[in-house]
Amino acid sequence: MKEDNIYRVNIDGKEIILIGTAHVSKNSAEEVKNIIDLEKPDSVCIELDEERFKSIQDKEKWKNTDIISIIKEKKSGFMLTNIILSNYQRKIAEQFNISAGQEMIQGIQSANETGASLVLADRKIQTTFTRLWRGVSLWGKVKLLTTIVMSLIDDEKISEEDLERMKQEDMLSSALNELSQVFPGLKKYLVDERDKYLANKIKNAPGNKVVAVLGAAHIPGIKKELFLEQDMEELDSIPEKTLFSKLSGWIIPGLIILLILMTLSVDSISGINQIKSWILWNGSLAALGTLLAFGHIYSAITAFIMAPISALHPLLATGWFAGLTEAHMRKPKVEDFENLSKDLYSIKGFWKNKVTRILLVVAFSNLGCMIGIWISGADIINTFIKTIFK
Repeated sequence: MKEDNIYRVNIDGKEIILIGTAHVSKNSAEEVKNIIDLEKPDSVCIELDEERFKSIQDKEKWKNTDIISIIKEKKSGFMLTNIILSNYQRKIAEQFNISAGQEMIQGIQSANETGASLVLADRKIQTTFTRLWRGVSLWGKVKLLTTIVMSLIDDEKISEEDLERMKQEDMLSSALNELSQVFPGLKKYLVDERDKYLANKIKNAPGNKVVAVLGAAHIPGIKKELFLEQDMEELDSIPEKTLFSKLSGWIIPGLIILLILMTLSVDSISGINQIKSWILWNGSLAALGTLLAFGHIYSAITAFIMAPISALHPLLATGWFAGLTEAHMRKPKVEDFENLSKDLYSIKGFWKNKVTRILLVVAFSNLGCMIGIWISGADIINTFIKTIFK
């Protein structure tokens, strides 16, 4: 049975009511309140995980963020991506003077008011991002990052009518088909796997009547998955890196060192030039990346010194050292965390805010080092060939 964006499913004596929402639509939040008040369900499932639920409950979360721990735990890339994606949603919400995710907040409030059990039905966002990152190709990663960065400068307005059309299955299916063509592996991790996870949580929620508050993109898949079995252990797992991926991190530096040693044994001057090339290209481009992120001069010097070393060790990253130096030299204040939502509305603000600047220093110095590896590596190979075969 379908009532606008509301779908009713009966399975094993349990009535499940799926509410398809747009995450920044005021009408979606009103729908959620009306349905829960009317149906008085035993459980309310919302499309949130524990971490996102806590962030909604704790309005001071940014103030309590330890940026140094974020860098040390290798979560700076995840945090930067999460900030950008959240900001894109927030920009649309601001346009209509509503809170992003208001329908989820309403679901929490209505569950409390009606005495229903609240079920956090979504998979951990970091698990989703990690599975996605390890599952897509290198070219897919480049296209995905480009799309994320472009969202920062996208000022296109979206109408309330567009938001409501986002909740219609036919347009949604078309959009997902287009998305899967641009990013072949993306839909699997962002939508399909989470459909399975959400469906399992929903059908196992307490009671005989369950209301689930979901983004409209998940409705078609969840309606099917409710009648299927899901391997939750597999869906919650982090895939191991491939053997090639593990070995390549050691093989490439090993080959670079081997080529330099072989060149030194034939022509010491050429070998020394290879070492200079490695140091200068890696160090200079990592430092340049740091400066492009408006990093402190000491952060750039740190990037220059550490890039040639970390480039030879797969367990090290130039960005960690540059980012930690930046955090030490320009430690973010409470106001930087408080101003995040305002500063992220412009490119200037993104670079100006000390929090995002640190994350950009990590990302840009790593990118500079990576480019330096390819350029200096090509130069080292060219010098080796000329030396050996001259």
